[in-house]
Amino acid sequence: MKIGDIQLENPFLLGPMAGITDSPFRQICRELGCALSYSEMVSAKALYYKDKKTERLLSVTEEELPVAYQVFGSEPEIMAFAADRLKDRKNCILDINMGCPVPKVVKNGEGSALMKDPGLIRRLVEQAVKYAGKPVTVKMRIGWDERHLNVVKCAAAAEEGGAAAVTVHGRTREQYYSGKANWDMIRQVREALSVPVIGNGDIFTAEDGLRMMEETGCEMVMVARGALGNPWIFRELVHRWKTGEPLEKPGFEEVKAMMLRQLEMMAELKGERVAVLEMRKHVGWYIKGIPGASQIRGQVNRISDMGELKGFLTAIPC
Repeated sequence: MKIGDIQLENPFLLGPMAGITDSPFRQICRELGCALSYSEMVSAKALYYKDKKTERLLSVTEEELPVAYQVFGSEPEIMAFAADRLKDRKNCILDINMGCPVPKVVKNGEGSALMKDPGLIRRLVEQAVKYAGKPVTVKMRIGWDERHLNVVKCAAAAEEGGAAAVTVHGRTREQYYSGKANWDMIRQVREALSVPVIGNGDIFTAEDGLRMMEETGCEMVMVARGALGNPWIFRELVHRWKTGEPLEKPGFEEVKAMMLRQLEMMAELKGERVAVLEMRKHVGWYIKGIPGASQIRGQVNRISDMGELKGFLTAIPC
């Protein structure tokens, strides 16, 4: 599996998720078998204006490599600046977001709004490739809505601009994250392009990942929401890919240990208060499906002290 000149050890990638795929979570997924992870979205304009908060999003440790930075923007000149500024960082790939559906991004012509203008897609990629000094990829949806499923045209424009790979999330912008991902559109992109295609959407089990590769022909699979509370999905994917056999799920003792470890890692990076507040949502994902999960979530969401949260998590019965 290669993206440009970057050799990956397996075809399973952790997708970018705002407020989630920070350095600690990327490191955890890497340890469990993820071949490449993506940063939270970074604004090209924020880089241009030297926004200090953006630097935290760019934090990368040796333990989590390889990492791709994902940048969003709609102005080729600003994208060129961002690519140039990031070219000497630890990331091995620069990915341009063309799929974010949230209104505050779309209203600026960024994210999935770019799919309305394939010509602009090509120019953005061209400028990034010119200055990045490393492979440039894009991540997009299948279209704006069901009446405009133009992902093949947009993906071709990205390839014409020099993109080394294209990730396709099998939903429209109008869908957000609802409904079912359209894997057939991923297949159509795979058949139209010569660069690798990465499939994304509705990968919640190892079986899903292998089935997507078989049905669409995509070279790689990107896991996003399927890794929430379950970073072990990468361990299961790699095992099934190599052996064809399922792998036993982690026991709750292992889940508890991972929650506590992630909390400590987040506290070291962001400080205890921020770590506790951000860890609340992760706890909710980790405990999904266990007896009393709803009550546990309610209690966790009232905790704001690091020591109290650690004690509470340790005391959850297995």
